[in-house]
Amino acid sequence: MFKNVIVRIPSKHVSDGITSANEGKPIYEKALVQHENYVSALTKAGVDVTVLKPEDEFPDSCFVEDVALCTKKCAIITRPGASSRREEAALPDMIKTLHHFYTHVEQIKEPGTIEAGDIMMVGDHFYIGLSARTNQEGANQMISILEKYGLSGETVPLKEVLHLKTGLAYLENNNLLVAGEFKNDPRFADFNKVEIDPDEAYGANCIWVNDYVLVPEGYPKVQKKIEALGYKVLIVDTSEFRKIDGGLSCLSLRF
Repeated sequence: MFKNVIVRIPSKHVSDGITSANEGKPIYEKALVQHENYVSALTKAGVDVTVLKPEDEFPDSCFVEDVALCTKKCAIITRPGASSRREEAALPDMIKTLHHFYTHVEQIKEPGTIEAGDIMMVGDHFYIGLSARTNQEGANQMISILEKYGLSGETVPLKEVLHLKTGLAYLENNNLLVAGEFKNDPRFADFNKVEIDPDEAYGANCIWVNDYVLVPEGYPKVQKKIEALGYKVLIVDTSEFRKIDGGLSCLSLRF
C-alpha cells in the first residue's frame, strides 16, 4: 500500500517541454486543471499528497517520477539522461522532501544516466529499461544501490518506446499491462499479461494506488480490461501532458 505521493505543479513554460509527439503544444491553464484533478484522484485513493511549487526554469519538471526512485528502504536520486532535465534532480525542495520521508537517500553519479520512468517495481524487484535516457552505467549503479538494501534489479533493453513504463504497468497481484514490444518478452512470461491494443497503446501507462487504478481518459478498452480484473478505476485526463511525452506515472512519486 502507498501512503505518500509527491507531485510538482506544472511550470508556466510547460509548453516548451521535450516532445516527440506531433499533437501541438500543451495549454498551460488546461494542464494546471488536469494536474489538480490528478491530485484529487490520488487523494481519493487514500494517500497524502505533497505538492511542490512550480519550477518555471524547467518545463518538464512536473514529471517528478524521473528524478528519483522511491522504494520501501531508500530513495535514490537519479541523473536524468535528458541534459535539459539534469538539474531537476538537484532542486532543493525535492531533496528536502525526500530527506523528510527517508533516512537513507542515495544518488546516481556521472557517467551514469537513469530516469525512473524506466524503472518498474514488482515487490522487491525492479525492472530497469535501457533507453535513450538510461544507460548501462546508470542501471548498474541503481542495481548496486538496490542490492545494498536487500532489493534486486535487472535490465530490459528497449527498442521502440521512450521509457519502460510507456508500455508496461504493474497493477499488483501479478497483473501486468503490456503493450507493443513487451507483449512477447520472455522476462514477463509468468505474469498475468493484459495486452493493450495498438490503438490504445498510450493507455498502458496506468498506475495502481491502493486497489484503485488511475487510467488516462479516452481509452475505454483499457478501462474495461482493468475493471474486469476487479479494480476500482479512476479516470484522469492527461491530454496536455501527452503532448510532451508524459503520462500518469510520470507525474508522481508514490511510496
